[in-house]
Amino acid sequence: MEAVTPDGEVIMTEDTIKGGQAVFLKYGLMDYGTVLGNGSYMGPDYTAEALKVYTEGMQDYYADIDYSSKYTDLDEAKKAIIKDRVIKEIRENRYNEEENTLYVTDAQVFGIERVEAYYRDVFANGDGWGLKPGLIQESHLPETDRAYVADGDQVEQISHFFFWTAWLSSTERIGDEITYTNNWPYYEDAGNTMSYSAIVWSAVSITVLAIFIAIILYVFYKYHFGMEPAFTKDKYPVFDLKKKKVTVSQVKSAKFFLLVGIMFFVQVMFGALLAHYYTEPTSFFGLDWIYDLLPFGVAKGYHLQLAIFWIATAWLGLGIYLAPEVGGMEPKRQGLLVDILFWALVTVVGGSMIGEWLGINGFLGNLWFLLGHQGWEYLELGRIWQYALVAGLVIWLFILYRGIHSGLKKERDKGGLIHLLFYASIAVPAFYIFAFFINPEGSFTMSDFWRWWVVHLWVEGIFEVFAVVIIGFMLVSMKLVTKSSVVRMLYFQIILLLGSGVLGMGHHYYYNGSPEIWIAIGAVFSALEIIPLTLLVLEAYEQYKMLKAGGVHFPYKMTFWFLIATSLWNIVGAGATGFLINLPAVNYFEHGQQLTPAHAHAAMMGVYGMFAIAVMLYSLRHVVKPEKWNDKWLKVSFWTLNIGLFGMVFVALMPIGFIQLKEAFVNGYWSSRTSEFLQQDMIQNLLLIRGIPDTIFIIGVVILVIFFVKAMFHLKRPAYKNGDTIPEDE
Repeated sequence: MEAVTPDGEVIMTEDTIKGGQAVFLKYGLMDYGTVLGNGSYMGPDYTAEALKVYTEGMQDYYADIDYSSKYTDLDEAKKAIIKDRVIKEIRENRYNEEENTLYVTDAQVFGIERVEAYYRDVFANGDGWGLKPGLIQESHLPETDRAYVADGDQVEQISHFFFWTAWLSSTERIGDEITYTNNWPYYEDAGNTMSYSAIVWSAVSITVLAIFIAIILYVFYKYHFGMEPAFTKDKYPVFDLKKKKVTVSQVKSAKFFLLVGIMFFVQVMFGALLAHYYTEPTSFFGLDWIYDLLPFGVAKGYHLQLAIFWIATAWLGLGIYLAPEVGGMEPKRQGLLVDILFWALVTVVGGSMIGEWLGINGFLGNLWFLLGHQGWEYLELGRIWQYALVAGLVIWLFILYRGIHSGLKKERDKGGLIHLLFYASIAVPAFYIFAFFINPEGSFTMSDFWRWWVVHLWVEGIFEVFAVVIIGFMLVSMKLVTKSSVVRMLYFQIILLLGSGVLGMGHHYYYNGSPEIWIAIGAVFSALEIIPLTLLVLEAYEQYKMLKAGGVHFPYKMTFWFLIATSLWNIVGAGATGFLINLPAVNYFEHGQQLTPAHAHAAMMGVYGMFAIAVMLYSLRHVVKPEKWNDKWLKVSFWTLNIGLFGMVFVALMPIGFIQLKEAFVNGYWSSRTSEFLQQDMIQNLLLIRGIPDTIFIIGVVILVIFFVKAMFHLKRPAYKNGDTIPEDE
């Protein structure tokens, strides 16, 4: 594709646009700001910002031609004439598909030049907020960078990329009256206003949600899909953990939980640093060297990656613990494989973090994508580290299979509980494969499409399926519910989760250049995702009654407390806050604002984080000597974590999000993403208040880490080793 002026001059090519996309990714700018609303929220949305600069450039062009004046100096009548002219010109699609050429007007050329000049200043001198001056150099790239970034001026390239996103967001699709981004971002000077589809499908999604809630609840209760207790008040199971013997691999699973605690603490401290940057963007309490070493983009990448790493590691440790229990034996050299997996995991975590820092600071040259910071939010680790991560997951799956193999053979029903556990485990490495469909030179829209297949379907879908299967398995193993009722409930839940979740991903495609039909699909099925979450709350209530029935001798109280928290955060965090921002009529103004991290924190930590802690406590309860176990400090950790998370989400992020939403509605989306908005007294005060719940949350994390460290000194001695069979009464 070429952009050609009326004089026939080529001012932009497909190579420079793709080169700019690679520059954007190479320097980790998606972990600072956003493009098309996707990324992080410290910096601006570069699409909205470039669209404003581009539009104002065209307005100034005609103001100078017609009135020899700047647009802002004209009276309202003259402004209206020029504004209408620019809107008509900017929305007309002059792309010739047969020639693969975009023909631009003289006014558009002036706007493009204004965009480039603007970003030359930004990347040379910083943006006056959190972006380092001189991050991207104007000089031509060395020959070795040609594989992923076009040879040429990097600032020119990234300016072309930003303009391209502004062009597709303001130019009507061929033969249509809506832009490629469904008229997003909201900016009246460019003619971008909310589409009819956003309004009608918001109403339809709420209507469909109400109907399906009634239908599904009817089916749920009529056909008894709930879990049935496996005990009566007169005959409650007796738990004697002193008699519970463990294997070598089960004891070795404990070090995975210690690693989880360390990563959890480091991840939370990076989160605290990020929160501080919103009030002091280039320093940490006057310590400028911290910002120089760990600017916002680097810290944000670490914060996201470590969240996924510690949650996934908790589940890996659980799988290692469960394998001998399910299979009834300790396979030969299982402990050796566990050790190999552990150190491989340490290598991936440490190596990817070092690589990300080197890559974003420009030390890896052409290897930035392979070993450094890949550039995509949630998928920051370089491609080599992604291969290593999948290899580690395959090793884990092999360890799990070796352990449960005999259990699979004994279970004749291929859809039974043990088989469901294995299928869910296979899905964990399998659904990460979509990350490899992304490359620096590919279509931004298609890469973002596959990114959400990992972020939404892998993290939010497959993890959730794995979670409900694990919850069911633990309840059966604790002899609290019947196996048949659990299997029935799991199938019902999995159908709802995947049935609504796969198409529900459509809410991520509203404004990335995808067809308009995604507004309808995303709105309706995103709304339906709340239903299985509601059913989990009903199950939480049943679990609570089981907990009360257990009395003081029930040894899994803290596991249940965190499971109940998981269920409640599922409806409040993943469900309610997700439903709020997924309505197209709301998302049109909110997309890429602080209501999104409010939902993300409540869903990621509230659901997956709490569940990860629950499974770790369940596993450790068996491998730690019973006489050394004490729930007292775990209770304190439970309440501080939940109170801190609640305050973080509903005292700080949500209020800021609603203020930002109003700002976008009143003054245009671009205004809600400026540093001037974030520097308002009200916003800064809310950010300072956030320090209170953040501190409470950190206290809970520290207590949990101390508990894990102490647990390592009180592990049971393994009773079963290579090839030993575990008696059924164990």
